Amino acid sequence: MDSLLDALQEGRLFELPESDKTGALQFLAHVIEAFPEVPAGTDVAGDVMKREASANTGFGRGWACPHARVPFDEDLKCAIGWSPRGVDYGAPDDKPVNFIVMYLVPSNQRNHYLREISTIARAVQSFPNLDRIGEAKDLDDVRNYLLDLIDTTRETSGADVRARMIRLQTKAPVAEPPLHDLSNLVVEPITVITGPAIKPVALTQNNALLEWLDSQPGLASGLEAQGLYEAGAWRVVRRGATAFMGGKTMHDCVAVRVIGKGTVGTTNPRAPSAP
Repeated sequence: MDSLLDALQEGRLFELPESDKTGALQFLAHVIEAFPEVPAGTDVAGDVMKREASANTGFGRGWACPHARVPFDEDLKCAIGWSPRGVDYGAPDDKPVNFIVMYLVPSNQRNHYLREISTIARAVQSFPNLDRIGEAKDLDDVRNYLLDLIDTTRETSGADVRARMIRLQTKAPVAEPPLHDLSNLVVEPITVITGPAIKPVALTQNNALLEWLDSQPGLASGLEAQGLYEAGAWRVVRRGATAFMGGKTMHDCVAVRVIGKGTVGTTNPRAPSAP
């Protein structure tokens, strides 16, 4: 369960903003697409949704572990989503899912992934305090809950020791965040309307993001040609598109940014820099 521990240590535990399955999966997929190691244009969301359509990844007792396989070598990584109300996931036991642990599985990590999933499944089945998650009030409670679960698992060498170390680290002041700390991740849903001879119209509740979108001359061409636009610290990823009369298109997108850091992922060299 070392990847799960790494996610807790590096701030990759999130409260899910969506209570429906599709929204929750897309949120975590776009978080993973923002990892610096993931090449621009990697469609984690598309791969996850395609696999989920063929086989449900919920394994009962409030847990699900979807994954995306990618054709490059890297470390096995995951992002953890917590839903206080639970997600209607269609799990085998018909119970809502509180934890969605989404994995990025590079070509060189498939055996590692299978071992970790097997260990998590056994831990969830044997954890005596599984129902205690209903008492969690915030992410600190959830983090400690997960660390307790890992403490009870001796399958991974030194897992209990590392879990205690992480718990101590969260109580101590930290001068510098971990290299891949995503605790300041911002994921904003946006709509962009494009068409011939018109300036793109962006719709969002984030005023600063709106000003940035309005200042990007390459936004429309990037979304129409690649379904992706990047500049500065923002990455805009298209989730879907609807065509209308007159050549107009409504793009359903998310914008991803890590506050206080530079570019999320690899900057598109064809896109202008954000101010």
